Amino acid sequence: MKKRRVPLRTCIGCQEQKAKRELIRIVRTPQGEIEIDATGKKAGRGTYICRKRRCLELAVKGKRFERSLNHPVSPAVYADLAAQLPDDDADEEC
Repeated sequence: MKKRRVPLRTCIGCQEQKAKRELIRIVRTPQGEIEIDATGKKAGRGTYICRKRRCLELAVKGKRFERSLNHPVSPAVYADLAAQLPDDDADEEC
């Protein structure tokens, strides 16, 4: 049997390519709302981030969400995303 190709996506925080299932997708819907996409299948422009708080901090600091989604992102979205991420006890690299 043929092996299936694993789709890769780039984290906007650390800029590393990882398997799509390892990342969290944030999507700008056609209505202009910014949402966290748990299924990875919502319609709209999407961007991906690792499940690490350090990547979120880098992305917020560099305004990478706004640039990637071409839309301003509310602090509520950042709070929801931070709530889903584990606390980084050790200062590990992405």
